[in-house]
Amino acid sequence: MTSNEVLSMYENIAGLSNQMVAAARTSDWDSLHQLEGQCAQQARSVAAGAPALDGAPRLRKIDLLKQILANDRAIRDVTEPWLNQVPGISPRQ
Repeated sequence: MTSNEVLSMYENIAGLSNQMVAAARTSDWDSLHQLEGQCAQQARSVAAGAPALDGAPRLRKIDLLKQILANDRAIRDVTEPWLNQVPGISPRQ
C-alpha cells in the first residue's frame, strides 16, 4: 500500500464521517447506520496494513484524523442525549 493509497483511505473515512454528522443532525438514522458500516469497513482496511507515513503525508494524515475525531464528537453530541433517555442504554459502554 502506497502513502497515496493510505491518504486516500483516510480522506474517504473523513468524507464518510462528514456525511455521518449531517445524517445525525437531520435524524436520518438509517443513513447514519449505513455510513457507519462503510466507515468501519474503511477503517479495517487502514488498520490491516497501512505503512507509517513521513513528512507532508504524515501531517495530512494527522489533519484527517483530527477532522474524523471532531466529526465523531459532533455525532456523539447529537446521539448521546437521545441515548441517555432510552432505558437500559448507556452510550459510554
